Parts: sequence; C-alpha cells; structure tokens
Amino acid sequence: MKQTAHAPIGMLNGKVAVITGAGQGIGRACADVFVREGARVLAVDFSGNQDKVARELGPGVVPFHADVSKEEEIKAMFAAALDAFGRIDASLHVAGTQGGRDGAIEFTMDEYELMTATNLRGVMFCSQYAAKAMVPTGGGSIVNFTSVAGINGEQLAPLPYTAAKAGVHMVSKVLAIDYARQGVRVNVIAPGFTLTEMMQDATPELLAHMGAKSAIGRPALASEQAEVAAFLASDRASYVTGTVIPVDGGWTARVA
Repeated sequence: MKQTAHAPIGMLNGKVAVITGAGQGIGRACADVFVREGARVLAVDFSGNQDKVARELGPGVVPFHADVSKEEEIKAMFAAALDAFGRIDASLHVAGTQGGRDGAIEFTMDEYELMTATNLRGVMFCSQYAAKAMVPTGGGSIVNFTSVAGINGEQLAPLPYTAAKAGVHMVSKVLAIDYARQGVRVNVIAPGFTLTEMMQDATPELLAHMGAKSAIGRPALASEQAEVAAFLASDRASYVTGTVIPVDGGWTARVA
C-alpha cells in the first residue's frame, strides 16, 4: 500500500516536540510529520536509530538516547529538550515493548516486567515529567500511544500487554483532568493493526487476518497514526483532552 504525501500546512510552526520511539515505526512517522508541519523535535530512541533520524530530517531534530523504562533517563530526556529548545509544547510517548507468548493468559514475572516497564510505568513517568515541563510556558499537548487491545479484548495480545495499555488510558484521563486548568491537554491514540518494520517477518496469512479486522479492510500506515498525533499536538485540538481515540479503521466499532 502506497503512502499518501500531504502538503505541509504549518500546523505545528514554532512548536517543540519530544517523541519517544522515534527510531522506527509510528514514532519515526511522527517525527517525519511533525518536521513537515514546522515543529522542532527531540527524537528519542533506545536503538541508536535516533541519530540516523536526526541526520535525515535536518537541523531541527536533535537525537537523544534513552530507555524510557528508567526514571532518571526520562528526567534527562526532558532536561535535554529544554536545554536544546527552551520549551516543550508536545510530548508523544510512542515507545513500547512487545513480547511474551501471543494470546497467552499465562505469563511469567519476567514477561510481566517486560511488557509493563515501558508500556505503563514508562508512559506514566514520561507524562508526569512532560506536564511539569509544559506548565511554566503555558501548557502543551501530551499524546500517549496504546493499542486497540487496551480497549477491547484481543486474543492475539498477551494479557500483561493489554493490561498495560488499558492502564495508560486511565493514567491519561486522570492527568487530563488534573492539568486541564494549567493548559496541558492529555490524549491517547489507540492504533489498530499498523504496518511497521516489526511486521516485516509476518506471514501473508497473519497480515491478511489482522488487516481484515478493520472495517476498511486493510492495515493502517504508520503515517496515518502520525497525522492524528499532529492534530492533537496542534492548536486546532485546543478543546480535546482526556480522550482515547482509536485509529483503527473501524476495528473497535464492531460488535464481534
């Protein structure tokens, strides 16, 4: 499926964004779209790909290496953004981990730790530090990425993974309420099945099965998730907070 190229409209001119998981997949797509729309970006990743992203997207992108399952590295990440740009207007928490046994309701403590350290605890602390960094300059927009598996049950997703994603929904709603009067908006994008580099080894049968779950009948492109994130980070979404938005082609609209 070919990606649709959109002309820039300056939706994020003058804004500064922190994007975790920016080395590949949806995080990288967000970096692309945000730069296209005029934002400067701290591109955060654990893999080392953040340096390549910064080289490819130009001087408005600063790379930063961080493991967002560790509070000290999260703290350093936001300090680096403030040092580089002087403010933070948007913070996208895309980094996540997958693992465990697909669809298993049984899991080990190690599997639980793997799937919650970044997916829940990391997002919680990222959101907390982001909000505190935004308040002194009048607020901003936090966008947390989860999954449709955190909205309704998905048999192919491990239980600790779905629980972590659902937990982020509540964290985001609570923070949205607590920080609303200080100008900080907090929303969630819950992607449906999305084509990223992680899908390269997927069988044609799995791709067809997962793509058919959406009412549209195909997987999402990473850029389609990023376009929604750009709207939520922009001033056009000034009255949108505390929401969980499934970007899933109608997957969760189905009764069965």
